[in-house]
Amino acid sequence: MSKATFAIIAAAGAAAGAASTAALFSFKKQTPPTVTSTTTTTTTTAAGPPSPTAQPPVPVPAYPVKPAVKPLVDPNGLFQYGFPGPVADLKPAASLTSSFDRRTRNPAWVAEHITPESLAQNNADRKHSVFVEDVSIPEMFRAKLKDYFRSGYDRGHQVPAADAKWSQGAMDDTFLLSNMCPQVGDGFNRDYWAHFEDFCRRLTKTYPSVRIVTGPLYLPKRDPDGKWRVTYEVIGQPPNVAVPTHFYKVILAEDGVPGGKVALGAFVLPNAVIANNKPITDFEVPLEAVEKASGLEFASKLEPHRRKRLCQDTNCSLIIKEYKERQKSFGKN
Repeated sequence: MSKATFAIIAAAGAAAGAASTAALFSFKKQTPPTVTSTTTTTTTTAAGPPSPTAQPPVPVPAYPVKPAVKPLVDPNGLFQYGFPGPVADLKPAASLTSSFDRRTRNPAWVAEHITPESLAQNNADRKHSVFVEDVSIPEMFRAKLKDYFRSGYDRGHQVPAADAKWSQGAMDDTFLLSNMCPQVGDGFNRDYWAHFEDFCRRLTKTYPSVRIVTGPLYLPKRDPDGKWRVTYEVIGQPPNVAVPTHFYKVILAEDGVPGGKVALGAFVLPNAVIANNKPITDFEVPLEAVEKASGLEFASKLEPHRRKRLCQDTNCSLIIKEYKERQKSFGKN
């Protein structure tokens, strides 16, 4: 209870006490004096309990009731017409769960879960999957197939198709445009980013359960005048889909024991050509840096004593494969 609340209660108690005391003293002053009479008659009666003395009721102080005052304004009245948002467009699917950002027409985050068992399955072929618009998102906020046409950018998977080979339906889910962002093709999506996705899959050789959250960032850059600005391209005719400046991956590698240790890794990569010989550890950042840049929280319920740093717990390095060699298995993105 706050000090202000205590003060109000104390004031009310003091006022009530003062009113009661004043009423009581006032009542005593108005009581007429007792008249004593003398009689000579002697009467013998049986002894009995003394008759109770009647006590007058103590008056209860009356508190004035303030009439209800109608507020001058009602901002919440807007909700009778609808809630403005933002709306997350949360989409749970077989192979992923995503939250869509209607403003940028990109996902805010896409979460997946891979295990040695899920990756061992091979019941899907990406040549049977096609890129499709996500009709669960209102048309005016939706990314369109035509937005990517001749844009110069790949439709970059956030959850890769290769992580969902355990069923054709699961793989098809990864081809929704709500799982895509515009990505630089050669040198990034088809190269360094693909090697990074392969690294995540190889983590299942060390950890029985790996959870990954992937999404775009729009980070500031210092201009020649010394000021920081956020600048990004928007593709489509008319312009519709924002091109992220960076992408993040947050990795939670679990040891498989309930309440056990979790190896945490956070990485931020520019949406640009990256040389294949650049160590992935160059892009490792504190988890808090991704949270601050994205406005999201990824491990708020994970106790500190359960946390380990991923790249201290295992070797964080990429295995470089030629693009044409990888495409034999997975097809063109």
